[in-house]
Amino acid sequence: MVLKNLTCIKILPLVILLSVLSNDQNVFAQQTKKKHTTKKTATKKTVAKKPSAPVFRFRTVIIDAGHGGKDPGAHGRYSKEKNVTLAIAKKLRTAITEQIPALNVVMTRTTDNFVELHRRDDIASENKGDLFISIHCNSNPENPTAENGVVLLVYGYHRKGEQMEAIRENASVFLEKDYQKKYKGYGPNSAVNAILLSAYQQKYRRQCIRFADLINHEFKSVDGRHSHGVKEQGVLVLQQSAMPAVLVETGFINNRKDEAYLNSAEGQAEIVQSLIRAIKKYKKDIEQQKN
Repeated sequence: MVLKNLTCIKILPLVILLSVLSNDQNVFAQQTKKKHTTKKTATKKTVAKKPSAPVFRFRTVIIDAGHGGKDPGAHGRYSKEKNVTLAIAKKLRTAITEQIPALNVVMTRTTDNFVELHRRDDIASENKGDLFISIHCNSNPENPTAENGVVLLVYGYHRKGEQMEAIRENASVFLEKDYQKKYKGYGPNSAVNAILLSAYQQKYRRQCIRFADLINHEFKSVDGRHSHGVKEQGVLVLQQSAMPAVLVETGFINNRKDEAYLNSAEGQAEIVQSLIRAIKKYKKDIEQQKN
């Protein structure tokens, strides 16, 4: 009996020791687990992703119906440029709303009223336009039967002999009050214009030419229209636009065939759909480049 008790007394401390060691191991394991968890959390915090840059969205198109009111623009045998441009501009607005509903459309005029050139650009800027499309008709009184087809103008200055379209389109400023003050320095040799051209070309020239090329391709390849191509001209309505801008000479209104085409429902619908296709391609291109 005494020996049995002694054995129990000897074994008991060993059991207690093992129990203590087991508890210590559990505590150590828990502490180690907490440390690893803390490290993982800390690591996650340090490699947290930075907020992504806002995605660019091409949202607003400005449609400018050339001339209007007391400024009839060019004229043919029976029609005036101001009426043709307004009709095409309205149809283009409807087509964009129906076919590209994500785009917002702003018109510089919706009636037969005179809108000063600088005001057209103000409307575009106030509405934060992403693209400015100015609709016009061409004219060549010296050779009305031979001249026909489309011309795409972007802002720039080339040789003096190439400025005829710009001179005709800029003639609208002389119908404005105090035009000398509003367009101070107007002229191809003006230092002011040289500065504006430099800034414009650095920021928008490539985009303007890209969009003009897209329109030109649609007119030629799809509609089979004759084209005089993309030209750089000192057109004031394009000069002051704070966004990519193209002036579309949709045809020669004093050419009999072109005048009939420009005034027909079929012709206007064809012009509008060419512009729609070009806008879709340009929108896709510009969004991919900026994102």
